[in-house]
Amino acid sequence: MKSLFKAKPKKTPAELITKFFDESQSWRYKEDDLEPLVELIRLIRPLKTKNLEIVDLQEIISFLKENYLLREQFSIYIKEILNDKKFNKIISDAAILQDVDFIFEVKKRIFAKLLPYQPQKNTLEYILNQVFYLANDAIWINKIPSDQLEELYVLLEFNSIYESTEPNSVLSELLFGMYLITQRISGRAMETDVIKMVPEFDDYESPFSAFEKELFQIEDKIRNSENHYIKSDDLSYAQLLVLHKQCEEFVDKAFHNSSKYGISLRVNQNLLKIRQQLERLKFLIPLLLVDKENDKKSNGIALALHLIKYNCYKNNVRKFIGESTQLISYEITQHTAKTGEHYITEDRKEYFKMFRTALGGGFIVGILCVIKVLLSRADTSFFGHAFLYSMNYAFGFISIYLLGFTLATKQPAMTASALIKALEEGVIKQGRDAEKYKAFAILFARVFRSQFIAFVGNVIMAFPVSLLGIWLIDYTLDYNIAATKWESLLIDISPIHSLAIFHAAIAGVFLFLSGIISGSIANRDKHNQVFFRITEHPLLKRSLGKDRTLKLAKLYEKRWAGIVSNFWFGIFMGSTASIGLFLGLNLDIRHITFASGNLALALYGANYEVSESMLFFGVFGIGIIGLVNFMVSFSLSLGLAFRSRAISLFELRFVTISIWNHFKSRPFSFFFPTEKKLKSEVVENYLSSEAKI
Repeated sequence: MKSLFKAKPKKTPAELITKFFDESQSWRYKEDDLEPLVELIRLIRPLKTKNLEIVDLQEIISFLKENYLLREQFSIYIKEILNDKKFNKIISDAAILQDVDFIFEVKKRIFAKLLPYQPQKNTLEYILNQVFYLANDAIWINKIPSDQLEELYVLLEFNSIYESTEPNSVLSELLFGMYLITQRISGRAMETDVIKMVPEFDDYESPFSAFEKELFQIEDKIRNSENHYIKSDDLSYAQLLVLHKQCEEFVDKAFHNSSKYGISLRVNQNLLKIRQQLERLKFLIPLLLVDKENDKKSNGIALALHLIKYNCYKNNVRKFIGESTQLISYEITQHTAKTGEHYITEDRKEYFKMFRTALGGGFIVGILCVIKVLLSRADTSFFGHAFLYSMNYAFGFISIYLLGFTLATKQPAMTASALIKALEEGVIKQGRDAEKYKAFAILFARVFRSQFIAFVGNVIMAFPVSLLGIWLIDYTLDYNIAATKWESLLIDISPIHSLAIFHAAIAGVFLFLSGIISGSIANRDKHNQVFFRITEHPLLKRSLGKDRTLKLAKLYEKRWAGIVSNFWFGIFMGSTASIGLFLGLNLDIRHITFASGNLALALYGANYEVSESMLFFGVFGIGIIGLVNFMVSFSLSLGLAFRSRAISLFELRFVTISIWNHFKSRPFSFFFPTEKKLKSEVVENYLSSEAKI
């Protein structure tokens, strides 16, 4: 019985080659001529590539050496299926960004993964799609030893890629693919938005046009020469490399200038595509060189391996998103980092100033808590409540921002970027230098205590203001607005009796998103030169005067991103519960400062007659909500900041150890300013030593 369910023994590559390429030549009668090759690769393909060091083909090579007839038939078969197959589109298109519309490109790649695009059967791309259809095929193929690939190349008697420049020949396809890339680069680099990023090149001939001309001359020389290749001492080749380097410098300068001029996603995608095309040319150009006879063989193998690699990675979504968003996220976090520096206190004076501004923030939030309870009694739809709550939050947050007050949970998204900016600029560098990590730990302690005092200021002010507000309404109108809502207000902030922790996490996400919006608006305005356009607006200069117009431009530049950010934060906070009700989901937000105000309202609504356990869980819930608000927004912001600067998360290991050691030695510095100097000696000494270097 067991024998019935026994798996069939797996064929060996030698048996498969014998089956298809013996004297019967059964491969010639197959309806699908790719079947033998597909089956052979399936047998060779390793099950796992993770920790794989080598893919050994020596057994197949030895078998082919010993069997001349099989080797000859196999060689004929490979040459027949590859003969006259076009592949210029793999060279010019595969694994290169195709559309500057980010969303469209992502959707296209995801759809292509589910239902791959199939080219015409007379193309090499079709063959590679059928044979090397797994994304990790390029990984294990590159683990085949180069000497074994060269041995196979000789055994199967492949012709040199420099044999002919006739249409559909390997060299012709290679040259045409390079021609397509240079044409596309030259046109894209001349677009107005791209040129605007590099004004330094305005007075010079475009390096892309010069590169295109030089490559065309080399192509003409190769096609008309007897050998169909050039040597490394060729002056045209040296000039081509110089021009290629200038093109790379153009792109690097454009990316570098993004901090000065800002950058849009479309321009980012254009520059990214140019960079990818230049990298492709950097590999292809050396394939035109032959100094030694062995170069013909090694160049042919290198071309084959890269064609497989490009085809395997052409629909890679993760890499595309990573490359596309890195610079944009960098520019966004640059803005939040600059803002975050204002939230880090150094001495006692700044520490207590933060406390005072946090009291101001708590005062306004206390008023917002009372207004929200009043708005909840409005007889309107889900949308109506969402709108009213959103406007209440939005204008409240904008008021806090414009008055210079502090909302504690807005800080983590900003200070995370400021910490990473410090890490990037040299307060901490790669390595195990304890002094550098200690300096960073001291900076983190400043950040933490700034968050702590802001929390304290918000909470201790929101409670009495809410209590005073509800008392005044009751005193003047003889109406306790929380009389019927006190129980739900108390339950909502208890982490035991409700989903307060989950709702606090949602608020943390919104805090993170508001930081993203702020940085994105600042970056967009910089790229669109809004400050300059307001300053030089002819109608404004005539009606307001130059001085007032300049003041208006400065006010816009300084405040607009924050106003929009706080407005959207209010929309997020005010509409979440209504959206949850509409969808039938338990969605809501919990914010530490509002939780403090709501506790006051609940106590007054219950006439202070609440159980000790509910009171305890209410107070405990405020602390937990604040912790979750902080952890979620700070973690998301820290992750984005690390991602934007391409810093390894492994760096956190040394940072965490240093912070823990500093906490053990000086725990009070995480809550109160204990340094005697404006800056600690460690930070001062470290920064001065960096300046000397």
